[in-house]
Amino acid sequence: MSLQSTDQVADLITRIRNAIMVGKTEISVPTSKLKVAVVDVLKKTHFIDDYKIEKSSPRDNLIVKINAPGFPARINAIEKVSRPGQRIYSSAADLKPVKSGRGISIVSTSHGVMTGTEAKENHLGGEILVKVY
Repeated sequence: MSLQSTDQVADLITRIRNAIMVGKTEISVPTSKLKVAVVDVLKKTHFIDDYKIEKSSPRDNLIVKINAPGFPARINAIEKVSRPGQRIYSSAADLKPVKSGRGISIVSTSHGVMTGTEAKENHLGGEILVKVY
């Protein structure tokens, strides 16, 4: 089975979760536009340190720096909400805060991937991809 046939965001989330559990500071995953958009939101909200795209053959790799040495993990839990068999959509009015505002939801809207708070401010609904806290 190739990675193309599986849920790519779920693969990214699983790799991040596993790296945090074993204390790794960096992961490498094959690049896709959706993965880069999700990681960009995580960086903007300070859940990860940094990321970069490494050119390689046959496919580029996304290098994600999770926890800087000496700092505690910022991600306590990260979970996939929508799945290929059951997509979860929400209108802007129905987007709820995660863990009383201590976490974020990542939403795929018609204007790109953004946090649930940004989507609500812009009156945009969409598919809820991930919840992080």
